[in-house]
Amino acid sequence: MQAFFDSTQFAHNPQQFMRLGRLAKPTDVPARAQALIGCLERNGAQVSVPKDWGVEHLHLVHSPAYIQYLATAYERWEALRTAGKNPGVEVLPNLSPFYSGTPGVQRPECPSPSLVAQTGYYLGDLSCPLGAGSWQSILRSAHTAASAAQAVIDGAPLAYALSRPSGHHAHYNRASGFCYINNAALAAQMLSQQWSKVAVLDVDAHHGDGTQNIFYSRGDVLTVSTHAETTDYFPFYTGYAHETGAGEGEGCNLNLPLAHGCTTQQFLPALDRAVEAIAQFGAQALVLSIGFDTYRDDPISVLQFDFDAYRHVGERLRQLGLPVVLVQEGGYMVEALVPGLQALLEGLNAVTAAV
Repeated sequence: MQAFFDSTQFAHNPQQFMRLGRLAKPTDVPARAQALIGCLERNGAQVSVPKDWGVEHLHLVHSPAYIQYLATAYERWEALRTAGKNPGVEVLPNLSPFYSGTPGVQRPECPSPSLVAQTGYYLGDLSCPLGAGSWQSILRSAHTAASAAQAVIDGAPLAYALSRPSGHHAHYNRASGFCYINNAALAAQMLSQQWSKVAVLDVDAHHGDGTQNIFYSRGDVLTVSTHAETTDYFPFYTGYAHETGAGEGEGCNLNLPLAHGCTTQQFLPALDRAVEAIAQFGAQALVLSIGFDTYRDDPISVLQFDFDAYRHVGERLRQLGLPVVLVQEGGYMVEALVPGLQALLEGLNAVTAAV
C-alpha cells in the first residue's frame, strides 16, 4: 500500500485549544499523526512525501478568495501585533455572520477586505485557529490527499493519505471542526476526472457536512455518511436523512445517522446499506473518509464502537472491488489510532497480521 505524509504537517499545533469531551484534553495534536506513521511503517507500507501540487490545485474544490485568506491570514494577523495591537497568539474569529446551513448552497465571498471581517467569515468556529505553522500544514495535508488520489489514478488499488489537519468539515469557502481544506473532496474531484462515477464514504463520528455541501448538486459523485445523529452533536445543522441531494445531485447524497450509544453490531446494518448504495450507484472508484473518533473511549465520541468496526469497514470495501483512496479524518484518543488503523488495513487485506 502506498501512503503519503509530509513532516510539515506536524507544524500545525494549536495553542488555544477547543477542549471537548469527558477527558478535557487537547484534541488535534501532532502526536496523532506520529502514531499513525508508526503503524504504517511497522506494516511495511511505503510512506512517501507527497508531490507539491501548488496552491491553485486547491481551487478544484475551494474558492480562490478563501484559499488566499488561509495562505495570508497569519502574516496579516502578526502585522496587527507589530502595529501595537493585541490580536491574540493565533488567528481566531470574533464574529459569526449568518450562514443558513442549507446543503448545496455556496456562500458568496466576504464583501469586506478587513482581516477581522474575513476571519469571522471564513473561520466557522473556534476549533480552527491559524498559527505560524498552520498554512504549510494545511497545504501539505491537501497535497497528501492529491498524491494518494493520483496514485490510484495511476493504477494503485489502495492509497492512504495521512491528512492532518483533517478536512471533511471544510466547505467551499469556510473552515470548521478542525478542518480547513476538504482533502476527501479534493481526492474525489481528481478521481472524477478519471472515472465517470465516484463515491465518498464517510465513517467518521461526525457528519461530513463540508463534503456533502461541495457535491450536493452533483450527479457524478455519491456522498454517503454514517455518523452520530446530529440534533445534539456537531455539526448540528446537517446530517439528516432527508438530505438527499439537489438538482442533478438528487438521490446522490445518503445520510445514515446513528443513535448515540450505537455499538459495532448496531452499526453494521448502516454500513451494509452504505455499501449497497455505492454498488447500486455504479461507483468506479471510492474515497473513504476514515475517522477513529467512533471508538468508544475517544474523548469526543458518543458512539460505542470497538476495533472490529474498522475491520468490518475494510472487509465491506474489499468486497466492492473498487480502487480506494483512504483519507484520514478524526480520532483523538492517540492510543486508539494504531489498533484502529491496523484493523481497517487487515479488513482491506492491506496487511496480513496484527502488529
